[in-house]
Amino acid sequence: MTTTSEHLLSSVRMAHFVAHGSLRLDAVVPSQLNAEAMEVFGAGIPPVPYGTPVTEAYPEGSFLRRLIDLPEVAGALHSLVGPDPNVDHHFVHVREPHEGRAQPLHADAIIDARTDAFDVQLMYYPQDVTLEMGGTLSVPGSHLRRTNESDTGRYQNLRGQHRLVCPAGTVVFLHHGLWHGGRRNASDTPRYMLKIRFNPTVRQHRLWDTSDLADPGVASELNTVFPWYEGATGRLELYNRVLLWRALTGDADFDLDHWVTRVSNRPQKVPA
Repeated sequence: MTTTSEHLLSSVRMAHFVAHGSLRLDAVVPSQLNAEAMEVFGAGIPPVPYGTPVTEAYPEGSFLRRLIDLPEVAGALHSLVGPDPNVDHHFVHVREPHEGRAQPLHADAIIDARTDAFDVQLMYYPQDVTLEMGGTLSVPGSHLRRTNESDTGRYQNLRGQHRLVCPAGTVVFLHHGLWHGGRRNASDTPRYMLKIRFNPTVRQHRLWDTSDLADPGVASELNTVFPWYEGATGRLELYNRVLLWRALTGDADFDLDHWVTRVSNRPQKVPA
């Protein structure tokens, strides 16, 4: 896998991912690759063992390797998890026409308590996804609210939830903890989505283009508030974002409105 600095994420876009738990790249996959994807998905993609290096899971020239080597995709992936990640697993999700059921809201793992690292999930849509086709439902900003897989399955709708409608060739990167679920397909067309989960193999520290790290837009993105937050409990999300941003940047003094500073205050000075 190769990438160039021009395709790395900026600090503002990285902060957007930290706040939202996702990053969307519309129509970045060319039409000929989308057409090939429909054939590849129809034939099926064999699984690989958990934790297989990308170079072994997807040999040079293979469809999946060409997909993740696209400059915009490779640049985002490098920015989020670094070079040479491992493939945790992949799967082609198919929603049949008029299937009549939806996937429960969930996060894609057992409880994951990491605050200084994360996996990302690439979701690729080779065809136009209309509202009638259902799309993937997600809850922006939910990724740092720790749950155990399908604990959220009892919830039918949350304020501010987002149902994906996108053009063909769209790729979305999700933090592994983001609450999401496939909606039922009410159209006459099968809906395809490829998911690949990547594990980092390096420390996730300043892997993106940090030239704009001091941009006021960084703090603005990290201060984003979502409709499903209930009053003061939304401050927990800001707190967790600060912890993650500190880990990603190595800036132990970064804060938003003193949230982390005040609760981590442990003076060591002994009074005279």
